Amino acid sequence: MFFALTDDQRDFGAAVRDFLAGKFDTEAVRAVVEDPDGDGLPATLWQAMGEQGWLAALVPEEYDGLGLGLVEAQVIARELGAGVAPGPWRGTVLAAEAIRLAGSKSQQQQWLPKLAAGEVVGALALRGSTEDGWPAVEYAGSADLLVVADAFGLRLLRADEVSTRRLDSFDGTTRLATVTLADGVGEPLPGGSVEVHAQLAARAAVLIAADLVGGAREALTRTVAYDRERKQFGVPVGSFQAIKHSMADLHVGVTMAEHAVLYAAHALDTGAGGGTTLDDAAALAVAVAKSKASDAAQLVTGAMIQYHGGIGYTWEHEAHFFYKRAKRLAGTAGTAAEHRERIAALTIG
Repeated sequence: MFFALTDDQRDFGAAVRDFLAGKFDTEAVRAVVEDPDGDGLPATLWQAMGEQGWLAALVPEEYDGLGLGLVEAQVIARELGAGVAPGPWRGTVLAAEAIRLAGSKSQQQQWLPKLAAGEVVGALALRGSTEDGWPAVEYAGSADLLVVADAFGLRLLRADEVSTRRLDSFDGTTRLATVTLADGVGEPLPGGSVEVHAQLAARAAVLIAADLVGGAREALTRTVAYDRERKQFGVPVGSFQAIKHSMADLHVGVTMAEHAVLYAAHALDTGAGGGTTLDDAAALAVAVAKSKASDAAQLVTGAMIQYHGGIGYTWEHEAHFFYKRAKRLAGTAGTAAEHRERIAALTIG
């Protein structure tokens, strides 16, 4: 069976890519990176996310969404990764997914249209709850609405019901914060079962993996283009056999990761019973995708620095945007090692 994106899905990705190239390129990203005290939420980019339907992809049509699947959402995530774009797109989409899968009808009616339109910023905290709260939650400090997981299930909280503490991050394309809240605040999502928690974790892993492979592909493309022009001993360095072989290996690794992410999104769209229960086949696909994406992105973005020579190590070059983002996301929603343990458990017991 031939498995690939449809023309419409490719066009959706091209629209995101074209917007970023024309309206929010790496110089705009640099402005966010070099303003660590800012909120990391550029108004023009956030407005586009709402107006162009990037936030509405997974929201049902009855709540003013596009009613698409995770395959389409990972297309968007891949392009945002390629553009090393900042902003709370993923947290808002995943908060909406939590409400879609676990919320009551009234909660869905109240919040899904607003999340789809970008009228409110969302954040999701699934992992790592401690006595000090939920650490390193993306854009928690900017969120109007948060969904957090605790021992009792999933809770929906407004910004005035939580406390956030800004965390420093080596990745300047995001903003992280620790979230704490008092006992009893917020409203429960009535369908917040263990199965829904697993489904949300899987969807988060796929969207992060898509971001990783998008960044990896762009890093590789830029590196190949540069090494075709950069000369040593009177010839392009890309003509040296050692570099050609390395680039070919990296291309194969990125391609396999891209396919794994696409299949994992498809598996979640089609193989999860009723949209809430994560079956073993889908869980395996997710673990393969996240592990491959994490490995490939770290290898390629590291090679981007090396194969750009001296300029690649400088602050003025954009290579470190890709490398730092890849390093951070590789450890988010499960490391490659953790996902390989999951693969082993699902295949050999």
